[in-house]
Amino acid sequence: MKAISLLLLVSLTAVYCKKSATTRPVVPPPVAPVDNYKDPAAYGTPFAGVPDTKDIIMYEVNLRAFSAEGNLKGLQNRLDNLKQLGANVIWLMPIYPVGVVKSAGGLGSPYSVKDYNAVNAEYGNLDDLRTVVSEAHKRGMAVILDWVANHTSWDNPWIANKSWYQQDSNGNIISPVGTNWLDVAALNYTNNDMRKAMIRAMKFWVLTANVDGFRYDATDFVPTDFWKQSLDTLKKFNTRKLILLSEGSKKEQFTAGFQINYAFEFYDRLKVIFAGTQAPSTLFTANTNEYNALPAGAFKLRYTTNHDVTSSDGSTVDIYKGKQGALAAFVLAAYMNGIPLLYNGQEVGSPKRIDFFKKDPIDWTANPDMTEEYQKLIAFRKSSEAVKTGELTTYNDRDIIAFEKKQGSEQVLVLVNVRNAEISYTIPAVHQNSGWKNALTGADVTLGNQLNLPAYHYIILKK
Repeated sequence: MKAISLLLLVSLTAVYCKKSATTRPVVPPPVAPVDNYKDPAAYGTPFAGVPDTKDIIMYEVNLRAFSAEGNLKGLQNRLDNLKQLGANVIWLMPIYPVGVVKSAGGLGSPYSVKDYNAVNAEYGNLDDLRTVVSEAHKRGMAVILDWVANHTSWDNPWIANKSWYQQDSNGNIISPVGTNWLDVAALNYTNNDMRKAMIRAMKFWVLTANVDGFRYDATDFVPTDFWKQSLDTLKKFNTRKLILLSEGSKKEQFTAGFQINYAFEFYDRLKVIFAGTQAPSTLFTANTNEYNALPAGAFKLRYTTNHDVTSSDGSTVDIYKGKQGALAAFVLAAYMNGIPLLYNGQEVGSPKRIDFFKKDPIDWTANPDMTEEYQKLIAFRKSSEAVKTGELTTYNDRDIIAFEKKQGSEQVLVLVNVRNAEISYTIPAVHQNSGWKNALTGADVTLGNQLNLPAYHYIILKK
C-alpha cells in the first residue's frame, strides 16, 4: 500500500511540474526603440553667394534694438542700409522663444532658449524669417543664426530628460559652472541622445529657413568632439556653403570644422591701448599670439564692440574716446589680419549701452558722417587682397600703430594715432621719401621723414 501511495505521489508531482513549466509566461526580448526621424523638407534654394571666409564683413543684429518694431519685419525694412554699408553676412542674435522660469529680467535673455525649433513670437514667425533670408540673399548677403548649445532655459521641454543636463552631487540640475548665468541650465554632453537632438535642431534651420550657417555661443564650454560631430554632420549638406563661427578661442576648434573664432585678446589690448595704459606694440603681440600655429584659412573675428561689449564696457564712442577714436579702432580691427564685425548702431556712433534684455531702438539719423566713413573703410577692405590676406610687417612706436600689408605688387600702409593728442610721427626709413595714394580719397601722397597725425586720426595709403 505504501508503495502504491508513493508511486501516486511521484506521478502527481511530475504532472504538476510539467503543467507549471508549460504555463510559465514567456518574456519577449527587449526591442530597441525605432527612430523614425527624417530631415525636414528643404525650403528655398541654397545661396550661391556666400562669401569666402577672407571676404566676410559681418554685421550683428540685435532685433530688439535694430528697429522701432523690434522684429524681423523691422530688419527686412533696413536690409538696403546694410547692403549700402558693405555688410555681406548678417548674424542674427538668437531668434528662439525665451525662457520665463528664473528669467534674468526684462524680456529675458535671448540666450535662454525655450524651444530650439521655433521663432520667438516677439520677432515674428517662420515665414518672416524666411522672407528676411530670401531678401538678404537677393541683395548678396548671407544670414547666419546665433546658436546656444551650452545650456537651455529652465522651461525648455528638454528639462524633462534629466540625464540631458549636468547635475550636482544631490542630483539637482545646475547652471553652467563658473558663471552667474542662473537663468539657464547646463547641458550634459556625455548624453548621446541630447547630442543627437541638438544636431537635428541645427539641421532644422538650415533646411526650413535656408540660413547660411551659425555663430555658436560659448563654444569653449562645450566639448570639442561634439563640435567635430555636429559640424561634420552639417557639412554633409554638400550643396551648401556654410559659415561656421565660434565664440571661443581654442585652436582645436578649427580642426573641428570652424572657420573663424573670437579675437578676445585683440579686443582686450585695443581697449587698454585707447585708455592709455598699454603700449601700442601690445596689439602686435596679441595678433601674433592669436594667429600662432593656426591652420591655413583660419581667421580671428576682430571687433571693436558687440552685444556683450556694448552692455558691459559701453559704446564705441565711450571706449575709444569719441567718434574719431571709434573709427580709428575699427581701422585696426578691420585691417590687421582679421574678419571685421560691426554691431548694430556703431556705424552711427550710438552712445547707448544697448540692453539686449529689452527693446532699445537705435537712432539711425545720428552721425551720417560716421556712416559714410565706415562705408569707405569697408569698401577699401573688400577691394584689397593685401589687407585681407597679405603679409604683415609691423613698426613699433609709442604713440602710433603702424603696419604694412603686402600681397604681390599691392602694398598698403596703415598709420593710426591712438593718442588723444597730435603726434609727429617719424616715418619708417624704408618708406621715407616714397609716393603713395590715399586709399580712401585717391589723392597722391608723398611721405617725407615726418608726418603729423591729429588725435585719433589715421591714414591708409596704397600702391
